[in-house]
Amino acid sequence: MKWRHRALPAAPLTLVLLAAATGCDSGTPDARPKPTATPPASVARVCDKPAAGPAKAPAGAVTVDPAVAGDLAAKTRSSPPDTTFWLRPGTHRLDPDRYAQVVPKEGNSYLGAPGAVLDGRRTNQYAFGGTARDVTIRHLTVQGFVAPHDEGVVNHDSADGWTIEHATIRNNSGAGLMAGARQQVRANCLRDNGQYGMNAYKAGGRISGLVVEGNEITGNNTGDWERRRPGCGCTGGVKFWAVDGADVRGNWVHDNRGAGLWADTNNNDFRIEGNVLEANDGAALIYETSYNAVIRKNTIRRNNWVEGRRYADRGDTFPFATVYISESGGEPRVRARTDRIEIHRNVLEDNWSGITLWENADRFCNSPANTSSGDCTLLVRDKDRCTQPAIATAPLYADCRWRTQRVDIHGNRFVLDKSVVDCTVMCDRMAVLANYGTYPDWSPYQGERVSEAITREQHNRWYDNTYVGPWKFTAHDPSRVLDAVQWQGPPYRQDAGSTFRAQGGG
Repeated sequence: MKWRHRALPAAPLTLVLLAAATGCDSGTPDARPKPTATPPASVARVCDKPAAGPAKAPAGAVTVDPAVAGDLAAKTRSSPPDTTFWLRPGTHRLDPDRYAQVVPKEGNSYLGAPGAVLDGRRTNQYAFGGTARDVTIRHLTVQGFVAPHDEGVVNHDSADGWTIEHATIRNNSGAGLMAGARQQVRANCLRDNGQYGMNAYKAGGRISGLVVEGNEITGNNTGDWERRRPGCGCTGGVKFWAVDGADVRGNWVHDNRGAGLWADTNNNDFRIEGNVLEANDGAALIYETSYNAVIRKNTIRRNNWVEGRRYADRGDTFPFATVYISESGGEPRVRARTDRIEIHRNVLEDNWSGITLWENADRFCNSPANTSSGDCTLLVRDKDRCTQPAIATAPLYADCRWRTQRVDIHGNRFVLDKSVVDCTVMCDRMAVLANYGTYPDWSPYQGERVSEAITREQHNRWYDNTYVGPWKFTAHDPSRVLDAVQWQGPPYRQDAGSTFRAQGGG
């Protein structure tokens, strides 16, 4: 298998594992049809119809003049905390220095009039930075900033308590937006940014109480970073790192280059619900080396056509999925609103494959084979404890590795028409599997121990689902491909109460 590595932003490098996928008949990728997102009735078309800001300055607000370069930053410096700034219609600019930026004071609010734009002119790296809490930005377009790779333009320093609403953050390098604790991100257009629409990462700390609601997140990763830095794992619509408590709901996440939503490394307590995830080049959702999540009532369609097909054309047999649960599971000892990963009441339609539950047997704390070498699980404070002989016995045998466990997949509808996806094989998989453990030589997880555990011992269950189309199932390892009867029968006994209908699958 080929591995894709992930890089932590602006911090010690963390490389995280993701298995490659497999797919369809060979050919030229550009000649293949590409999915096209269509606006769902239930999700606002924020980018086409942004809400207008106040046409007049609110009482007591400081007016900012677009004709004066640097006026916004200067008036922010000279005003006290809790000041409201109203940006007149027009294009506002900062001083022509790459580090020139607005550094808000605590409680400041920035309101854009209709047509107010803050433009970095491909010169300034950051629009809003600093550590002030409880800053609000509304009805403002922020564009043309050139943040470095893994850094962001708005809330560059991941300050806490910010509210970003009805803003358009587009055509910037790096991430359009960073995140801090208690951040509210609502009804924004996060579009065509060079790396991410939002990078939820806070150096030296965890993020809690994050809300991402009602946004349109589209066209991000224009820099195509996976090609520029192969295996970086540093792309997509939104990336979450070490977020403890997030509600991600009612968003339209579409046409991003790479994954739509990606939670990577010790995230916990996510509710991902009521979103429309469609036409992303890679997986709609990746939940990786993380804990405890509810994923429900989402519409997930026409994702992973580009990346799934790419690996298929290379002859890779890994079931690269549209919803990819990688070394993640329910853990009652990590406090959250749930003690499992529950995937239910979703509709998955004409994606490249379905849901894969994966665990890498060589990926555990303190292992030289662990691509997340700087991190350990949330159950072990000192990764140096994860060595022989202690790692071979309880509790460290279980606690030193991220485990895909306690995952319930039920009440979902899985629809696949291969003529729509334009494939013949390898786009039709549901899977639970691991690799054969081999490295290092002192590993207690060698051989088929993890494959057996994820498949039969870690309480991962499919049940009461509806399947339409020619679905196949992979269990234990990539070589075991099953039909529905084998999947439901011993020893796997999956999908009790589920229904299977072949028509619609080509």
